[in-house]
Amino acid sequence: MADSAPTPQAPDRPTRRRFFWPGGLSARLLTLTILFVVFAGAFALPPALASYEEKWLLDRIRAGELASLAPEATPDRKVSQAISAQLLEGAGVVRVAIQQDGVRRLVLGGPTFKSTPYLVDLRRQAAVSWVVAPFQTLFGGEGRYVRVVANPTFLKADFVEVVAPDTELRRGLISYLWKLVLVAAFVSTAAGALVYLTLNFFLVRPMQRITKAMERFRADPEDPEAHIQLSGRRDEVGRAEAELDRMQADLRVALNARARLAALGEAVAKINHDLKNMLTSAQIASERLATSQDPKVSQALPRLERALDRAVKLASGVLAYGKSEEAAPEPRAVALAAAIAAAADEARLAEHRVRLTNEVGKAEHVSADPDQLHRILANLLRNAREAIEHQEGRRTLGRVTVSLIRTRDASLIRVADNGPGLPERVQERLFQPFAGSGRPGGTGLGLAIARELAQGHGGDLTLVETGPAGSVFELRLPGAPPPLAGRRRPAARAKA
Repeated sequence: MADSAPTPQAPDRPTRRRFFWPGGLSARLLTLTILFVVFAGAFALPPALASYEEKWLLDRIRAGELASLAPEATPDRKVSQAISAQLLEGAGVVRVAIQQDGVRRLVLGGPTFKSTPYLVDLRRQAAVSWVVAPFQTLFGGEGRYVRVVANPTFLKADFVEVVAPDTELRRGLISYLWKLVLVAAFVSTAAGALVYLTLNFFLVRPMQRITKAMERFRADPEDPEAHIQLSGRRDEVGRAEAELDRMQADLRVALNARARLAALGEAVAKINHDLKNMLTSAQIASERLATSQDPKVSQALPRLERALDRAVKLASGVLAYGKSEEAAPEPRAVALAAAIAAAADEARLAEHRVRLTNEVGKAEHVSADPDQLHRILANLLRNAREAIEHQEGRRTLGRVTVSLIRTRDASLIRVADNGPGLPERVQERLFQPFAGSGRPGGTGLGLAIARELAQGHGGDLTLVETGPAGSVFELRLPGAPPPLAGRRRPAARAKA
């Protein structure tokens, strides 16, 4: 025995790293709520710091402006160095200057600076520089001086200018920042907890209750505790509860019906199996009676044979339909004209006064499972023959015509007859098992099985038209293989 080839193993897929993410909806909701509130607080910090710095600088401007009024009260507009130092210390600045009529004048002077102070002009400050200014103060280093220019409040001048050390401003910003962080943390925690508890109460807990009910129902549909308890809400959650309750009720009904049908089907299968054996014995007995010379027996025997044939057909049809499912089709190229001829023989068209007109060329073929296609065609031809035979008062010759129409991606096989047509009550449930028969003795299984086989191919079987002039059934099969080369002549019309 040859060694079998080793089974190829699928290559290992690289493991994708994923960041940590809580699995539960509650944990995710809490995490997202905290993050969103923290982000909102983070966006509020820069404007708050900028407002604090602007207020601090304006306070120094106003204090320096008031300090500059002292020299104005003296005759020579000068003060002593000691008084100047006291005024500058009280204002928290080291230099005050005023510009009037385009002339800048140093009112209160101070020490010289090792480095040039950085400028903050409060008269025309852009929004971006206003927001960024506090961070420049915080991270600009220690020992710096800030030169502030602003419009005057008490004096008639072009502007007031002060120079102050930013060490105190920096300390104030740091202290204010910590206060803001603590307040933001408290507000974030309180708001996050409130939002989380609210959403958890109105959304997460109802969803958990619905999920648990679905899990219990999936584990045991017969469990009465798996029934969802309606909360009476009128929002989306209430609608979800109501729809789940209806779905559970419908599924319970369907499962109970399926269980009853399964039990009934098993019993019917056993009964049909025994009944078929009994009918076979009865058919053998009827064949022996056929040799009898008694005229009464000869007269009654045909009716007995027809009754036995119908009973055998019913038992066989029920057993065939009772299978769990049809075998999957194995499509391949099938010569359609030959398949129609074989189906006509099984449908016993040759034994009755019904003519078959085969308009399909010998070169035409379709893609289908040969056995299942034979069953479909035989059923359609048999139904057409029996419909013509059972037409009362018929005097014309019966005719069944089979043709092929090709579309871009499908093959359409049409079976037309000149029978009496189908009543409206039969058309509504034509393809329903045990309900679609329109003639006495029919089981209503033939067309249901034929349509199931057609749909298994990916196609369908439909009633195109029906009326006093006859009926037309259309079998649609996927694929439209071209005719074989050199054999395009249409097949001769077969007479039956």
